[in-house]
Amino acid sequence: MHHIEQVYINGEFVTPHGTERFDLYNPATARVIGQVRLADAVDGERAIAAARAAFPAWSKTTKQMRIAALQRMHAAVAARHDDLLEAVVEEYGAPASRSAWMASYPAEVIAQAIAALEAFDFTTVAGAARVEMTPLCVAGLITPWNSDAGFICGKLAAALAAGCTAVIKPSEMSALQTQIVTEALHAADLPPGVFNIVTGRGDTVGETISRHPHVAKISFTGSTRTGKAILRNAAENFTRVTLELGGKSPTLILDDADIKQAIPLAVQAGLMNSGQACVAGTRILVPQSRKAEFEQALALAVAAVVSGDPRDAKTVVGPMVSERQWQRVQGYIQKGLAEGARLLAGGVGRPEGTRDGWFVRPTLFTDVHNQMAIARDEIFGPVLCVIAYRDEAEAIAIANDTDYGLSALVLGGDSGRARRVAQQIQAGRVLVNTLTHEPKAPFGGFKHSGVGREMGAWGISAFMEPKSILS
Repeated sequence: MHHIEQVYINGEFVTPHGTERFDLYNPATARVIGQVRLADAVDGERAIAAARAAFPAWSKTTKQMRIAALQRMHAAVAARHDDLLEAVVEEYGAPASRSAWMASYPAEVIAQAIAALEAFDFTTVAGAARVEMTPLCVAGLITPWNSDAGFICGKLAAALAAGCTAVIKPSEMSALQTQIVTEALHAADLPPGVFNIVTGRGDTVGETISRHPHVAKISFTGSTRTGKAILRNAAENFTRVTLELGGKSPTLILDDADIKQAIPLAVQAGLMNSGQACVAGTRILVPQSRKAEFEQALALAVAAVVSGDPRDAKTVVGPMVSERQWQRVQGYIQKGLAEGARLLAGGVGRPEGTRDGWFVRPTLFTDVHNQMAIARDEIFGPVLCVIAYRDEAEAIAIANDTDYGLSALVLGGDSGRARRVAQQIQAGRVLVNTLTHEPKAPFGGFKHSGVGREMGAWGISAFMEPKSILS
């Protein structure tokens, strides 16, 4: 059993003021594997005070000093790769196809921040003005459970690169991963108070951060509903925000697509991270003229996806993170059937060969129209919808007929045409015939998918304000 009894404030592991304990589960067995003692509002206040006290000195550090600190962070996090890999599998249930990436990405994203910082211009000239980018002050970083360590390291690296200090509130459901990352970051020997990590609930620690007058910036990744609450809280103090929220991403397969190339990409885009991904391409748009062909190929591909034990090398889809999430996904599968969608693969219940864990059958619906709940709501599980369109104009209209706009995928034989279609889709990122991620490019959403951008120079700028000096 794991017992996590401390949080990290002002350069030290300390016993939190909060006394509530939260059970940690292995989602593959649905059994308790430990407990974490949660921070409360008092701990949040202490962490903010520590970050505020550390800000004047940290904000005056040179670019080279910050790069050196980030390099120490990178080395320390990379050294804990194996521990992090085990935690990702045990606590989150990520299969081998995902867990290897989740264990290496935290160090990788710090390296990406180093590269962005090396190329970043803190001073530019605009006409007669000298424009200086100045750090905001204390940044509140609120991270989700579906890639805990990666989000902690990515947001923190960008904030520190900008000259901000930070208070991090990770998901309480990811406490094992958080503990390993915190130990690694402590070993990087940064000045006390520059970063603080307080694991607690959103309605206590998260609320304290989002309402606090001494928090100048909030960077949050999570649900659209919580993002709206943070935005309302931040408005009181004009706190700057970056919100990376939900998605209902379209995968638009054009009528000239090569089916052998398109189907694997479409299925991978929809089922990535066991479907627990904000960018998951869960709406698959296919031409009416080739609907039966694509239905058959997609059904075979989804039916072949192994959902089960994350330690089995054949597993592609692992368990849902919690019983609540499992119930949510099951409810949407039942709702799809009730709405009249036709089931091509999967369905309610657990996959064959699984029993105790929160496993879901990879599910594919067709005869779906874009007003059904399964086509409009972010399910956050391995549930895909096939939606037919008559022509290119209708395909684009369907792709854009959503409250969200985080990511999209266009698949087609004529790459030039596919790019022209991509330009018409309302999303912060549109991939064309690829699932490759570009860390130098801005990442974020349109509409209800969020506010602001992360990654690259945009990610650093998000923690700064431009100051114009004229003389």
